[in-house]
Order: sequence, then structure tokens, then C-alpha cells
Amino acid sequence: MSVVRGKTPAAALLAVLLLVLLAAGCTGGDGSGSESRSSSPPATGAKVLAVKIDNVAPARPQTGLDQADIVYVEQVEAGLSRLLAVYSSELPPVIGPVRSARETDLELLRQFDRPVLAFSGAQSRLLPAIDRAPLDAVPPSAAPRAYFRGPERPAPHNLYFRPERIPYAASGTEAVEALGLRFGPAPPGGRAEESRTVRFPSARTTFTWSVERERWQVSMDGSPARTSEGGRLGAATVIVQDVTVRPSAFGDRSGNNTPFTETVGSGTAQVLRDGKVYEARWARPSAVADTAFTTPDGERIDLASGPLWIVYAPR
Repeated sequence: MSVVRGKTPAAALLAVLLLVLLAAGCTGGDGSGSESRSSSPPATGAKVLAVKIDNVAPARPQTGLDQADIVYVEQVEAGLSRLLAVYSSELPPVIGPVRSARETDLELLRQFDRPVLAFSGAQSRLLPAIDRAPLDAVPPSAAPRAYFRGPERPAPHNLYFRPERIPYAASGTEAVEALGLRFGPAPPGGRAEESRTVRFPSARTTFTWSVERERWQVSMDGSPARTSEGGRLGAATVIVQDVTVRPSAFGDRSGNNTPFTETVGSGTAQVLRDGKVYEARWARPSAVADTAFTTPDGERIDLASGPLWIVYAPR
């Protein structure tokens, strides 16, 4: 072994050993079976953290979902739903259960300025697209110390994420600002709405207005959606965005096609806030553009202060 310049042989050996130990601490399996990838940890300049979250019955109640600034509800294989939670103003200590990324996420997340994406893995044919995407990918293979398996549930519904163990810090600002949206008074008009349900082939999400909480209380597949601590999940604003959901070139191990949700384009939407529903239009001219929500007359629609849920409703 050659001696490091300016060091004694013992000091040089110690330096080499430290480098070896440091390298070993930065590698590891992701615990997600064949759904894995390698990646560099994210830069600290990322503005939002997005986490792909399981949403089938064995995965509920979820952890940390109540602290998300934005929650997207997407259709996945077999007509089920999965969530993409976006954090910026604050971070819970634990988030999960974490599941795998989809092609839809890559187009959706281009609205943000190089976000961090935490996910359990992805099928091998999607990995090159994730590598090319303008985001910082953080699966378990890139940050093994940030993930753990909970003992109370069977895999794959027991993978959890500790955001404090990656180089990301909450900005303290709401993630909606990164989308060009803002909080403000409701537009004129609207009609009273007590409840709204969005149905996928094998899942449904219901929002019921609570005057007492001033929130749209969330239900999943007919059951109240709660946090792991027992609290009820709620949204200040809900946007039901009518989109095209079409087959993609990907599928799961059971032979089900993975649907692709088109978030670039335009169409109708309904904005639920303050116990009312407002008819709206949405427009996103390109993948790098924000999604604008306006009244039929073209006026911007502001949000009620608090969590935003966006549900991609198939046309």
C-alpha cells in the first residue's frame, strides 16, 4: 500500500479505512424485492418532497398523510387508487406505507422545480425514465437508512420513510405556491355541496363537508380515512380534475395494464371549498407548465387555507 502524501503510514491507513466505512454506509438493499434502483441522494435545494403512498385497505390508516400540503389521488392497476403526497411547509417524522412509482408521477411532478421523490422502487423498464426525469429520486437503494419495515403489517404494505434521514429540509412555505396557486377568498357563486364521490373501477374516494371542522372529511372505499393516530383526514380544498386515463406501455406482474393519467392538456374541473362546489376549467399547456384552475369566465380560483387534495377523475 502506498503512503498518502503528507501522512504517516498509520494515519494513511486510518484515512483509507474511514473512506471504506463511509462508502459502505451509503449503500444497501431497498427491501422492496425486484422493485429497486440506484441513485444519488438529493440536493438540499429541492423545494418539495413527494412520497408515493399505498392506498389499499391493508395499508390503512396511513402515517404522516395529514401533514401533506397536497395529496394527489391517482388510478393504478386493476382500477385501484394510490396517493402521491407532497410536503413543503412541514415534515412528519414518519411517512408511509411507501409504494412504487408510476409513469404518471414523472409528468405530474414536472410542475415542481426538481422535487425529491421517495418511493419503494419501480419496474425495471421504467427506471431509465426515472433516471432522466428532472427530480431527485430517493428509493431505499439510494437512502437505506431512511426506510424501515413496520412489524404490524405484512409486506409490501409495511415500508415506511423517515424524511429526516435524507438531505432535505422543509422550506416552511406551502407546496401550492410552487404550482402558482394561492390561498384567497372564494369566487362568487357556487352551489352548496354536502358530499362528492369520485369513483375508479375498483376504488372510490368521498369528501363530506364538516361545518364544525371546516374541512372536507375524507372517506376511502366507504370507510372514514384516518391517520395512524386516529384523527380524521380532511382537506380545505378538493379539486376534482377531469382527465384522460389511458393504457400505458407498462403493466404489473398479474398482467394488469398500468393506466397513464394525462395531466398535460385542458378540461373541466370542480373545486370544492367552504361547503360549496364551483365549476372550473383546468389548463396545462406543457409538462413544464403549472396547472391553472379558472372559472368558466377565465378568472383564477383561489384555495381555502389548508390541505389541498386533487383527484384525477377519469373522463
